[in-house]
Amino acid sequence: MNWVYLIIGGLFEIGFASCLGKAKETSGTESLLWLIGFFISLSFSMTLLYLATKTLPIGTAYAVWTGIGAVGTVLVGIFFFNEPATFWRMFFITTLIASIIGLKFVSN
Repeated sequence: MNWVYLIIGGLFEIGFASCLGKAKETSGTESLLWLIGFFISLSFSMTLLYLATKTLPIGTAYAVWTGIGAVGTVLVGIFFFNEPATFWRMFFITTLIASIIGLKFVSN
């Protein structure tokens, strides 16, 4: 169950990074709403990370949580914010995914 918490927490990390990006692009009330989404996503993400670390090693949990957030945020940037999908970006995202999977397999 702790791996589920960790994965969902990583998805909320993608959410808070994406909300932060949208808040930067907007102004006024719309920006405020994106910032509220940021704080809600941040709260869920951190709470789920905390729950996951009750039984998972902190180093592994944090690396996986951060990796999910990093990969997801790059993909959101490519698909929704028109960021470039160059060969080297995709290459390093792939190596990051392989590292996350490797950490899961070597953890208890």
